[in-house]
Amino acid sequence: MKKLLFQFDTDPYPSTFDTVVAYDGGADHVMNYGGLTPENVSSLIDGTIFTRAPKDKKNTAIFIGGSDILMGEALFKAVQKHFFLGFQVSVMLDCNGCNTTAAAGVAKLATHGKLKGKKVVILAGTGPVGQRAAVMMAKEGANVSITSRNIVYAEKSCLAMNKRFEIELTAIEAIDGDARAIAVEDAEIVFATGASGIELLKPEHWQNNPNIKIIADANTTPPLGIGGIEMTDKGRQRHGKIIWGSLGFGALKLAVHRACIIKLFEDNRQVFDAELIFKLAKSMA
Repeated sequence: MKKLLFQFDTDPYPSTFDTVVAYDGGADHVMNYGGLTPENVSSLIDGTIFTRAPKDKKNTAIFIGGSDILMGEALFKAVQKHFFLGFQVSVMLDCNGCNTTAAAGVAKLATHGKLKGKKVVILAGTGPVGQRAAVMMAKEGANVSITSRNIVYAEKSCLAMNKRFEIELTAIEAIDGDARAIAVEDAEIVFATGASGIELLKPEHWQNNPNIKIIADANTTPPLGIGGIEMTDKGRQRHGKIIWGSLGFGALKLAVHRACIIKLFEDNRQVFDAELIFKLAKSMA
């Protein structure tokens, strides 16, 4: 029986990246739907849960993506709420690669020692990857802050994550590079998760900082989020700090993403969100 993955995206145009990885993860067919909301998704869910016998439902799964993590979470909840006893399929949430990218990056950081008690700053952390990276490190016991050019956005993101995951994130307003340099002065770990092509820290902002021990940058489009590093840095020592570029942990991200797709088809009760994806990434790091 064919393995069918239904890609439910909150953006108008579903991610081609997610489609490619879905096929690489073993899906036989991927059906893409964009512009979905909790209000218009019901009939699509019905099609996934009513068409196959109980023993065959494991061959159907749902992947939820999009650029807005809050919209993605709402859709994720709506899909699961529509399920009932005997009528459900496995489902995964990974808006803009938020869970798989964050899980891979944080898992690699954790290979250099325990995160518990470490002071962490997530630069431009209000996006999907930044929020999930913050959650994962906080769950490991780190003291995590996220920056934004607008304190309202930072506080809104912290509030949502604190409520959803029962953690304590701190918001920092950092309107420019100099402000971000001040934000990371006492940090031991810095993780940049900003928009593509925006430099968040210049080399002089971190190279002579004696407190920073590890830096990671999720940006793959020049200029990188952290000036003075390379996207291929893979635990490389630079100026006495351990550096992870986006491609340095990118191989793990793709491996985790594919592994999750494979597991979606093991049975019809899998639910992949931050916690389970991070657990998988740690086992693969």
